[in-house]
Amino acid sequence: MKDNKVVQYLSKLEVIGNRLPHPVSIFIIFLVALMIISHIFYMLGVTVKFEGINPETHQLEMLEYDIVSLLIPSSISHIFTSVVENFTSFVALGPVLVVMLGVGVAEKTGYLAAIIRKSVSFAPKKFITPVVILLGVLSNVAASVGYVVLVPLGAMIFLSYNRHPIAGLAAAFAGVAGGYSANLVLGTNDPILSGMTTEAAQILNENYIVNATDNFYFMFASTFLIVIIGTIITDKIVEPSLGSFVNYYEDKSEVNPRAFLYANISLLVMIGLILLMVLPSSGILRGENGEFIGSPFIQSIIFIMMIIFLVPGIVYGIVDKSIKRDSDLIDMMTDSIKMMAEFIVLIFFAAQFVALFDYSNIGMWISVESANILKSLSINGPVALVLLIIITAIVNIFIAADSAKWSMMAPIFVPMFMQLNIPPEVTQVAYRIGDSSTNIISPLMPFFPYIVSVAARYGKSNGIGTVISIMLPYSLIFLIGWTILFIAWLLLGIPIGPGTNGL
Repeated sequence: MKDNKVVQYLSKLEVIGNRLPHPVSIFIIFLVALMIISHIFYMLGVTVKFEGINPETHQLEMLEYDIVSLLIPSSISHIFTSVVENFTSFVALGPVLVVMLGVGVAEKTGYLAAIIRKSVSFAPKKFITPVVILLGVLSNVAASVGYVVLVPLGAMIFLSYNRHPIAGLAAAFAGVAGGYSANLVLGTNDPILSGMTTEAAQILNENYIVNATDNFYFMFASTFLIVIIGTIITDKIVEPSLGSFVNYYEDKSEVNPRAFLYANISLLVMIGLILLMVLPSSGILRGENGEFIGSPFIQSIIFIMMIIFLVPGIVYGIVDKSIKRDSDLIDMMTDSIKMMAEFIVLIFFAAQFVALFDYSNIGMWISVESANILKSLSINGPVALVLLIIITAIVNIFIAADSAKWSMMAPIFVPMFMQLNIPPEVTQVAYRIGDSSTNIISPLMPFFPYIVSVAARYGKSNGIGTVISIMLPYSLIFLIGWTILFIAWLLLGIPIGPGTNGL
């Protein structure tokens, strides 16, 4: 496979990417460039005008924003006063650190290694890749758990099978981020996006309703597409391009059967207690009127995952005598946070860039101008949908939050496509395909710095170039394959969801 031209290209791309400065330096360079570009746009009087959903009133309005220079006095004042909030409120920071308190204990006591080792003893090697990708797709129902837990776990699972850990990281990341819109069940983003689509559709038809389930059939089928394509890319393209991996991390300690038994019992008890608070419609962690989507359970999933790892990890350590006193436990938690030191530094600078990029309104300008280009073209039907997918994929590199993009794009595209006899729920699917496919190559995606930090655990030279080079095949092939499935689905007249129609 070494003579494979795709493999050679990816290897060259990785080398070039990793010759770039340290990721922290890259974000500092991005910040300087952003300041200069924002001031140029400001001096030219660039503005953004579009009909969109006002984030404060949640009403459809004609909105107008100026490009904000980051070099004028008011912006400089904003930069100084917002630094701490930008850092502490960054989406990826809290979830990663909270979960690591539990994962770190489970790892250092040996419980996590014991689980993986036991799994390896009976799980067929050929099914590991599709299982990791499928778990990544399914994890999207639980907010950011997939990024925080499954991506590093994917690397560890592959390593336990004597496979390259970066390939495991890539497979998990592809499922979590690349397959973000696909799932076998409804996710948290379904009601959010459908609500915005409804608002946009009512510009032309005040009675039009888009339900959270209106994309379900297509997204259910898309799960299998992502798993199949992702498996082929991982096994045939990405892993061969990585070469061999010398495992300096192998844990040769034996599994303590008694500790493993008691830890698993504690795990089952914890899961049972959580289920008691979730399964009954009147459960403590259910929402109003017994709702599951948006419930306290979904909102607290990061803390729950911490407990799921922490409790059995503590039990394993106590029985195995790796935890003899409370200070041993605290030391393990402290060490797990120490491992995240470089990530925390990276996040500080990444958070500043992402926040100021949003503050400058340049991302909004890119989104609206891209929409205007498509609107100016005389096209219809499937061609229009394909172009929307491509535009969304490009915009997604600059604006990572799916709801933020759709709040701007829906009022433009949904009414425009309705006039082309394309139903709003179909337009929404096109948006979701483009939005998911380039998540895995967008440095502005909140969890991207964390993925880079995980990759660095398996080689100090692994940086942004490594992650982008290994994820690029997933991004491009997901985009192409998903688009083909979508167009074929529509041409065959298959409903995309309960009670919906195609073109």
